[in-house]
Amino acid sequence: MVMTETHVEAEEAAEHVPHQKLVIFAWSGDLDKVWPTLILATSGAAMGMQTTVFFTFWGLFPLVKDEVRITGENWMQKLLSTMDRPGLEHLKLGKMNFAGAGPAMMRKLAKEHHVASPTELIELAKDLGVKLVPCQMTMDLLGLTSEDLIDGLGEPTGATTALLEAQDAVALFI
Repeated sequence: MVMTETHVEAEEAAEHVPHQKLVIFAWSGDLDKVWPTLILATSGAAMGMQTTVFFTFWGLFPLVKDEVRITGENWMQKLLSTMDRPGLEHLKLGKMNFAGAGPAMMRKLAKEHHVASPTELIELAKDLGVKLVPCQMTMDLLGLTSEDLIDGLGEPTGATTALLEAQDAVALFI
């Protein structure tokens, strides 16, 4: 029997097992990286994938409550939070920030085109069962406490736990 290319593709497709897990490592707190992180996380969850987002380093700042202005215990930690204000409503663009005009334009364009905001996407992610996990080491490094962070997050964990979660998963680093 001669196998045609179509027959081979059909056999391969039948053997393909779709990924059941998605793990995103969010290491940037820039608006133009947080937004796609949350879009991909909610899309994966909507597709039935077990989805986890591990927030580390600057990626952790979007999880800080918007009303928290200065975080940290010592002068260096406090200075870091004043230079890069935490919270979803205070995110800057990685490029073309233009003293805050860039993020304002992006938010306006998103609203005009009916794209959910990062705040709406965080709530949707929680509703869809996405695990939003802060990095414990980064919390310690930046002087953040659980009280500084938004409600509905998973327990803070370390890199080893995040890597174990990523085994046999689609893993993205944003």
